[in-house]
Amino acid sequence: MPRVIDLEEAAPIDFGDFIAALDDSRFDPRDEESFVAVAPLLKRLAANRSFLADLAVAELKDRCARQDEANGYTPQVLMLHRASEAYFIRANFWPGPRDPIFKASGPGPFFYHVPHDHNFSFLTVGYFGPGYWSDYYEYDRSDVVGYPGEKVDLRFVERARLEQGKVMLYRAHRDVHLQLPADEMSISINIMESDPALNFADQFRFDVAKCEIAGMLNVTSTEALLALAANFPDGNARDLVEDFAAGHPCARIRFTALRELAAAEPDIDDGLEILARGERSPEPLIARLSAAEAERLRANRGWLERAL
Repeated sequence: MPRVIDLEEAAPIDFGDFIAALDDSRFDPRDEESFVAVAPLLKRLAANRSFLADLAVAELKDRCARQDEANGYTPQVLMLHRASEAYFIRANFWPGPRDPIFKASGPGPFFYHVPHDHNFSFLTVGYFGPGYWSDYYEYDRSDVVGYPGEKVDLRFVERARLEQGKVMLYRAHRDVHLQLPADEMSISINIMESDPALNFADQFRFDVAKCEIAGMLNVTSTEALLALAANFPDGNARDLVEDFAAGHPCARIRFTALRELAAAEPDIDDGLEILARGERSPEPLIARLSAAEAERLRANRGWLERAL
C-alpha cells in the first residue's frame, strides 16, 4: 500500500512560502526519499485551513483563466501550481454518495471502484472531510509483461482512509488501490510527479478478483494519430508509421504502429504477416499483443472479407 508518513502536528504555512520552500529543497519527484523529505511541508500546508478557499475564489474572480490554460483534468481537480516539468500541485474533490454531484454523475467520473496503479509517484494529504476509502494492494512491476488478461501477484494489504492530515506516498508501478467513495465530500492535496515521458509509461486497470490486468488506462494522442497516418491516401505517411513500429522507445507505441499497419492492409493475409513480425519481437509485450491481435483477426476473418 502507499507509504504512510507519520508526522507531528506543525504550524501552518502560506501557499507561497510552501512553494518557495519546496523549490529551495531541490525536491526530486523521481526519488522516493525526496518525496519523504518534503512531506512535512505538505503537512504544514494542510494545516492552513484558508489557503484553498482563497485560491478558489481568486480563480473564480479571474474566470478560471489559469485552469483553462494549465488544467487538463476533469472538474474534479483544481490545479494549484505548475512551476516546471518536474512537479505540480493539485487539489482533488471526492464527493460522497449523498452529494448531489455524485447522485447526478454516479461513481465513474471520480474513478471509484476502478482498481488501478499509477505510472507516476505522488504525495498526498487529506485536507478536508473524512477522506476517501481504498482497498490497497501491492505488486511487483518487474514481474509483469503488461498485457490484458495477464495474471499478477496482487497482494492485498488493508482497507484504509485518507483522513484529514494523513500523509501518504503513492509509489509508481507498485501501489494499487481500489478507491471507494468518501462518506462525505472530501478534499486531498497532491504533489505530483510530472514528466512528458510518463505518457509512455504504462498504467494498468486490474481485476482484483481474478488477480489479473484488466486493461490499459493511459492512451496517448500518438496512438490515434498512428491510425490516421497508416490510412493516409496513397500511403504517403506509411514510412512514418513504419519508423514508429521499428524504433519508438515505448513498446506499447511500437505495437500500436504494427497493429495499424496491419489494419490498413486491404488483404488480411498481408495484415497477418505484419502481425507475425510483432509475434517474433524480443519484446514480450509486443509479442503477446501481436499474437492476440492476429488471433482476433483470424476469428473475424469471415465477416471482414465480406465487408472488404
